[in-house]
Amino acid sequence: MTASAHVLEKEPALNTGAIGPAVRRLMVSRFRNYATLKLELGRAPVVLTGANGAGKTNLLEAVSFLAPGRGLRRARLGDIDRADSTTTAGATAWAISADVETAMGRTTIGTGRAPVSETGGDKRLVRIDGAPAKSQTVLGDYLAISWLTPQMDRLFVEGASQRRRFLDRLVYAFDPQHAGRMNGYTHALRERGRLLRQGRTDASWHHALEEQIATSGVAVAAARRELIDRLAPFAGAGHGPFPGAILSLDGEVESWLDDGPALDAEDRFRDALARARHVSAGEAAPVPGPHRGDLRVVHSIKNMPAGQCSTGEQKALLIAIVLAHARLRSRDLGDAPLLLLDEVAAHLDQERRTALYDILDTLGSQAWLTGTDKALFDAIADRAQHFTVHDGALTRH
Repeated sequence: MTASAHVLEKEPALNTGAIGPAVRRLMVSRFRNYATLKLELGRAPVVLTGANGAGKTNLLEAVSFLAPGRGLRRARLGDIDRADSTTTAGATAWAISADVETAMGRTTIGTGRAPVSETGGDKRLVRIDGAPAKSQTVLGDYLAISWLTPQMDRLFVEGASQRRRFLDRLVYAFDPQHAGRMNGYTHALRERGRLLRQGRTDASWHHALEEQIATSGVAVAAARRELIDRLAPFAGAGHGPFPGAILSLDGEVESWLDDGPALDAEDRFRDALARARHVSAGEAAPVPGPHRGDLRVVHSIKNMPAGQCSTGEQKALLIAIVLAHARLRSRDLGDAPLLLLDEVAAHLDQERRTALYDILDTLGSQAWLTGTDKALFDAIADRAQHFTVHDGALTRH
C-alpha cells in the first residue's frame, strides 16, 4: 500500500534570516590523492574546477565525513588512505579537521581512521573541540549535510535500496537518532536470519530479537513517514524551473501506521515475524519492514512517475527534492544543511544553473560545487570562492 501523496500550489513560507553552516577552515591529510591540504574559507559557496581525476570529488567526500555515516561514496575506511600511506600497526591514517560555523558559534570537528590495529580492524575516530566522542552519531548534533553525486542520477530507475538510503539521509538532518534506530533494526533482522538459517529455535532468543525488530522497525518507518509528510508540501511546490515532486511512501508497515497507532503496528509486526518463523525450516522467510519500503516520486506537472521521465527531468526532480529539504530545515530548525553538489551544473541548462545559484543564495548555508568547465559557474563568478584543483592541490583564483 502507498501512503498518501502531497502537492501544494503555493510554496510554504521560509525563515529568510536563517544562518546555515559553513566550513571556515578545513585540514585534510592522507585522504585519497591529498597528502596534506589546508583551506581558509569564507561563508560563500565553494566552487572547485579541474580535470577529471584531479581530486574535486575527493575533497567533497572529505567534507561529507563531517557528518555521520560512510561519506558520499560509502567507502570502507581503509580504502580512503592515500596510496603511499603507511599501513603498518600504529601508523597514522587519513584525518580531517574542520572549523564549522553555525548559528550556535564555531565548533572544531576532527575525524579519521584510527591507526591500524594488530588485528587489522578499522575504526573511525571523532573529536569535538578536541574531546573524544563516544561515536560518530554525535556529529549529527552539530552539522547536517546533503549531497548529490553523478552516481545518484539513476536513483529513480534503480533498486529501492538506493532510494531508502537517500530518504534516510534526509531524515538524519532532522533526527540524528534515526541512524541508531536503523542500525539496531538492521542488526536484529540480520541476527534473526542467522538463527533461522542455523536451525536454532529457542523461543526466548527469537522473541527478544523480534521485539527489537518490531519496535525499531516501526520507529524507522514512522520517522520516514513524518519527514515525507512535512517535506511533501515543499517538494510539491517546485522551485522556479525545478518541477514539483509529489512524494509518497510505499510499504506494508508504513500502511499500518496509516490505519492506527504505532503500538498497533508493532503488534502486527511481531505477529508477522512469529508466523514467518514457521514457514520453512532453516530459511529466513520474507517479512515486511522498512527494509522493503520505497520512496515514490511523481513529476507534478506531467503526473508521471520519476522513473519514466527523461534523464534531465529526473535530475531536476532530484535537485528539487534536495532544495525542498534544505528549505524545510531552514524553516523548522533555522538552518539549511551544508550542500555538496558534485558535477550538478554540467547537467543543467543555463536557466536552471542560474536559478540554482540564486536559490543557494537564499538558503544561508554554504554550498560546495564541482565541475570541469569554469564557464558553468560564470553566473556565480562574483558570489563564490573559486579554486582550481590539480593532482590533489588547490589554487585560489
